[in-house]
Amino acid sequence: MSRTARSTGYAPRNALNADRLKAGIAARSEARGDAAPVRAWLLNHFYRHLVANFEPARPIASLDEARKALGAATLPEWVAARFATAKAAPGSDAAALAPVVWIDPVEPQLLALEQKLLEFLTSRRGTALEGKLDRVNCPQALAQWEREHAEMAARIERGWRESQPEALLALLTTPNGSFVEFRHDSTLLRAEMAFESYVMRHCLGQFADRRTLCGGYGERYAEAIEQQRLRLLSFRDAGGQPHITISLIVGADGALTVEQVKGKQNRPPIDRYVGDVLACLNALAPSGDTPADCIAIGLVRTPVGWQRIEDVTDAATQTQLVAHHPQLFPRLRAPTPMVEWLIAARQPALLAEHPPRAASVAYATRQARAKRGAGTLSPSPDVGFATEDVPWPDMSAQEAEALATQAGAHHG
Repeated sequence: MSRTARSTGYAPRNALNADRLKAGIAARSEARGDAAPVRAWLLNHFYRHLVANFEPARPIASLDEARKALGAATLPEWVAARFATAKAAPGSDAAALAPVVWIDPVEPQLLALEQKLLEFLTSRRGTALEGKLDRVNCPQALAQWEREHAEMAARIERGWRESQPEALLALLTTPNGSFVEFRHDSTLLRAEMAFESYVMRHCLGQFADRRTLCGGYGERYAEAIEQQRLRLLSFRDAGGQPHITISLIVGADGALTVEQVKGKQNRPPIDRYVGDVLACLNALAPSGDTPADCIAIGLVRTPVGWQRIEDVTDAATQTQLVAHHPQLFPRLRAPTPMVEWLIAARQPALLAEHPPRAASVAYATRQARAKRGAGTLSPSPDVGFATEDVPWPDMSAQEAEALATQAGAHHG
């Protein structure tokens, strides 16, 4: 499928886990309390865009790959028929079949894309497009979002706003500054949001009408704050200048979930302030999954609180973390053998750059790592083989290889 077709419509492609994708969209929409038209659009156009166009998506080229991707889930009947047809058809006919992919339902890029589209959809309220959302497909909505944000960036450059301290509530002092919260009951709330947007170069305080501070993307955030469905925090330096904006969703029971953690121009906060963000998150103790914005700056929620990835030592937490975000493996200071087996099965290239600590993993992956330039495990002269500090001096190389293979099959 050409780039043009993908950018303007929906490419012919089949998702192996289509039901899980749609169920995830529906569950998140219900949890947020989305309006019915917004939920319907997400379940139609966003879902179709994921199936057709979303990258990264794992290509599925055979029945064996399909079974591995689904794990214990039942293989849909259409999948077996699809690959049976591909096997029996001549090359040209097989190539015409729609590709099959597996998409991680909680892939951070997927969740970030959903937030972007949610922002676009809710900002249509009160406009001529409000009752016609279904006429806009997902690629068109994303293109419109990009155009509008480019226009907002230009508008920011043309106008200056001053901070309104009366709209803020002191929340937490940290080594590099302090966190303040936007007061939901302040008449100056929207003016302070506009100031935050001006300095931070993002959209939360960008209103369609700059004079009355109504409409547009800012309306969505302002209403949510005013109705106490959203808490908005700003990290300010000693001079009162913003450096980080944090938004937290307030659940029906009052529980908090991190929505976004943004530095200037929607980039991740700079390293200098990561410790300040960590202190804030542990002070507020939001629950829920770790958002992509926190992953990007190396922070994760664990059973003992929010931590830097490097400081996660609990075996179960490490395993869960790397299972969802294998790219974080290099940041673990002391990965467990289970985690290294998991990486060996899913992302073996990472072990070439970060040799495993566990002797059994090092032994089992020695040939693959040698091919990638990582060398081989250097055994002790008086120990034939060892697994996690247990020596086996009388074990032959053949027996050791068999043991490593069995361990790999067991943990994979």
